[in-house]
Formats: sequence, C-alpha cells, structure tokens
Amino acid sequence: MATYIVYALLLTIIQIWIVPAAFNMKNFSWYTTNRDEPMPETSVMAGRAIRAATNLQESLPAFLALALLSMHLSVDLTGLAFWWLLLRIAHLITYIAGIALLRTLSWLGSLVTLIMMALALI
Repeated sequence: MATYIVYALLLTIIQIWIVPAAFNMKNFSWYTTNRDEPMPETSVMAGRAIRAATNLQESLPAFLALALLSMHLSVDLTGLAFWWLLLRIAHLITYIAGIALLRTLSWLGSLVTLIMMALALI
C-alpha cells in the first residue's frame, strides 16, 4: 500500500504543478514572480488541468486516510488503491482532452472505489 501512497503523491505533484504549467507556458514569467498579481488568462487546456488538479485535491485526503487505515488495520486494499490511481489518471487525461462523459465516468469510478475501500475497513 505504501507504494500506491507514494504514486498518489507523485501524481499530485505532476497534476498540481507540472501539467498546468506545461499547458500555460505563455505565462511562464508569471511563475517566476511573487504572484502578487492574479494569473493572466490561461488557455482552455490549462484551465481544465487546473480544475482537474482541484478535483484531485478534494479526493486525495480521503484516499490517503483510507490507505493509511488499511495499513494500520492490516486490511489489503492494494487492488482498490490501484484502481483509484488508474481512474484518477484517466480523469486527468479525459478532463484535459475535453471528453466530458469519460471524465465523469472516471470521476464516478474513483468515488465508488473510495466507498469500496471504506466499506472494506468496516
């Protein structure tokens, strides 16, 4: 399980910092400032990447709590952790690509996976 926690944190770094910056290179100079001014207008894909990152930040604490509880209680949730991570990656890709139906399904799947993790701990 520790491996999936590390992978989830790696995904977080990539999704919060690297992906949005990569789609927002026109505003690179803003990233090197103190950011006292709001970010200049971003591209559509950068906006999607930022919204996908915000969504991950809403889901990540629940995943981390459930993963740590599973380790503490010695309940094997590695299969579900794998699927949560895979669905979160799919969510990022489909969000940036603008494939709304698949984005929603991957988000819903990751939510169901969290519920299954929680139920396995009860």
